[in-house]
Amino acid sequence: MTRILVLQNTAEREPIANPATLFEAAGAAVHSCWAYAGELPGEIRAYDGICISGGPNSAYDDVAFIHREHTLIREAGGLGIPMLGICLGSQLLASALCGRDMVFRRSSCEVGFKTMTAEPAMDSDRLSATIARPLRMFVWHNDEVRAHHSDVVVLAGTEDCPNQIWRFRDRPIWGIQGHPEVTRTQALTWFDQKRWTLDACTTAIIPDCACTKITGARLQSAAPFCHAAGASGLSVLLAGSLCADTSGAIGLLIVSDQSAAAKP
Repeated sequence: MTRILVLQNTAEREPIANPATLFEAAGAAVHSCWAYAGELPGEIRAYDGICISGGPNSAYDDVAFIHREHTLIREAGGLGIPMLGICLGSQLLASALCGRDMVFRRSSCEVGFKTMTAEPAMDSDRLSATIARPLRMFVWHNDEVRAHHSDVVVLAGTEDCPNQIWRFRDRPIWGIQGHPEVTRTQALTWFDQKRWTLDACTTAIIPDCACTKITGARLQSAAPFCHAAGASGLSVLLAGSLCADTSGAIGLLIVSDQSAAAKP
């Protein structure tokens, strides 16, 4: 049985969308650690793959658990353990493996569903080559991983964020800036619960809505957009699997969500 370590970086032990439950549903043996609260494993050699979740922090924060995750990522990379980072997890991978200056603060917050443009490298990537296109994914981020680095292979991006999905060299290490684990329904709930965070933003870019600037006074009117954007949304399953070469790998399966096709 595939053994997956999930590092949960959210302020809540059980977030709205939890990758751990999806790995379990796929038949993997999951060890979930609430890294945000300081829970990290002492030994990682037994795992076939590591999934690093999103969270409210930045990869460059001077926080104990962020430093410890940097160390764990570098150790896992040295051991050849496959890794998948989501949002903050992607930024931590880039920061730990490519340098702390790889992650920067954007001038605006990007939130909503967005269509990705596949790069040529995606066609031969063993994780993402079979992803159905066009690919739409829910995004919500203030920080971003730089697209130009010799160790970064960009697989998909957008005009506003050129590095949405990437791989570290030719290694089984992938980062996803968006939230492929978030379904349409979960996105709506998340938006409602975290609406206050956008009040603190001077600018929030709402994708596929003419990059409208949303201020605190207009946030109440932004909710219907989320419903409209979800009309062609995706249901995503993150599953533990083994590659044909018998080395551990994390599989990403994205399936069209036909149930979300109808307008609310």
